[in-house]
Amino acid sequence: MIELMGEVTEDAFLGGKLRLRQPKSGHRAGHDAMLLAAATPARSGDRVVDFGSGVGAAGLAVAKRVAGIKPVLVEIDEGLSELARANAIANAIAAEVLVLDVTSTAEKFAAAGLLPDSVDVVQMNPPFNDASRHRASPDGARAIAHVAAAETLDGWIHAARRILKSGGNLVMIWRADGIADVLAALGRGFGSLMVLP
Repeated sequence: MIELMGEVTEDAFLGGKLRLRQPKSGHRAGHDAMLLAAATPARSGDRVVDFGSGVGAAGLAVAKRVAGIKPVLVEIDEGLSELARANAIANAIAAEVLVLDVTSTAEKFAAAGLLPDSVDVVQMNPPFNDASRHRASPDGARAIAHVAAAETLDGWIHAARRILKSGGNLVMIWRADGIADVLAALGRGFGSLMVLP
């Protein structure tokens, strides 16, 4: 499947401690993924799920920072999932990689091993650009990764709420001008909130 991705680059993150192969064009990992990883409160033994993991940047960066976590990388794109799997192996990280739409049913999540109340931390950087105010990239992979549908935020948060253990943590990136939408979406099923500008 990687051959179908076209040309890839190998890029260094975390001062070279994490090396990732990713498509030369299209959606690429960058500073958002590293900020998400740095904000993720994981402890050794935690099961950490990265929704929309792409090539695995945020989930693998958390695994490099916190020894002994159990990362699960969830990505809808099969080619990116293959790269994530190869990146985990190349960085000696035992990560599980699942090809799964984050908005899938509870049954599909369970079939993939993501049962209700089974995860300590969910991290995610969902598509967050408003389609009515943002021109989508002509590159299909970038458009999917960057432009949100009306139901994106609620769907991703609902999926996280379903698999998180009581007292678990959700860490996400979203636009500052959409903070009211995030607070409303987190109003059901989540306790204390922290906003890091």
